[in-house]
Amino acid sequence: MSEITHISGRQIAAARALLGMGQDQLAKSASISIATLRRMESSPGPAAGMMNNVAAIRQALESAGVIFVEENGEGPGVRLRKGK
Repeated sequence: MSEITHISGRQIAAARALLGMGQDQLAKSASISIATLRRMESSPGPAAGMMNNVAAIRQALESAGVIFVEENGEGPGVRLRKGK
């Protein structure tokens, strides 16, 4: 599985919560529909969807300051990048 598709629906939802971002705002930022975002976030494992849509979500969240944390024995996660 590529790094782009390695994010989970729960990571997307958690990242949005950390940013205080609504689904409508993230969907618009990633140029996808809200329905597509909802399907991704409800995925029990890796975010379901076309690779380009998952990549767009990841890019939008990373641009907003999210860092995706890889599985390290404790499970995958997200955190915010330190402010400058």
